[in-house]
Amino acid sequence: MSFMLQDRVVVVTGGSSGIGLETVRLLLAEGAKVAWCGRDADRLAASETAIKEAFPNGQFMTRICDVLKADDVEAFAAAVASELGNADCLINNAGQGRVSGFDNTSDEDWMAETSLKLFGVIRPVRAFINQLLASDIGSITNVNSLLAKQPEPHMMATSAARAALLNFTHTLAHEYAAKGVRVNSILLGMVESGQWRRRYQERSDTEASWQQWTGAIAEKRGIPMGRLGRPEEPARALVFLASPLASYTTGATLDVSGGFGKQL
Repeated sequence: MSFMLQDRVVVVTGGSSGIGLETVRLLLAEGAKVAWCGRDADRLAASETAIKEAFPNGQFMTRICDVLKADDVEAFAAAVASELGNADCLINNAGQGRVSGFDNTSDEDWMAETSLKLFGVIRPVRAFINQLLASDIGSITNVNSLLAKQPEPHMMATSAARAALLNFTHTLAHEYAAKGVRVNSILLGMVESGQWRRRYQERSDTEASWQQWTGAIAEKRGIPMGRLGRPEEPARALVFLASPLASYTTGATLDVSGGFGKQL
């Protein structure tokens, strides 16, 4: 089944690795024109090299961009319009979480976490909204976490910031529904990442395979599907929600956690 994104312009923030890069791959496989950005120049260059090898005829562009800097994001939006055309879909792939409780989270840490999770979405939306409003399939899709509904004490600041992002996403969906731009999000559980791979290399049980090691983590945390998610799995959910296949869906959150979500 086609996602109906052939020749459409899709923007992915934080697209140089992990879920973001898998989303880029899926979009290009669907014939979309894709722009992605990142803060790390080396990682961004590596992602572009990998995509060129996989999609030699693909239409895409990359740009170094800090989504917390308004000037960076505005310049990125202008470059997308100039090189690929106006964006039809914006996928906001927010950064990693912070592990800390109340006693060891400073005011600066609270502000930094809230800024990243909120303004890391607000600024790209501001920069691209006029392009999206001009599209007949305009959509915004935000990567969020299950922490938004199911907070963890050891990730207090991230949980609170994620809840704020969920609220913002829902409100934005209602504001733009009549204007033709859909706004949705996914809620991530535990997904394989470079961080998990590094922990695996440092494991005490050197005899355990990757599947055994991650399976034990999933069992300990109570994930019903018995494993961590793979980056391409949330990527598929993101592309679905961004695409015209979800044309009557806005203000929705799609749980991509392997059943880890406990709330109704």
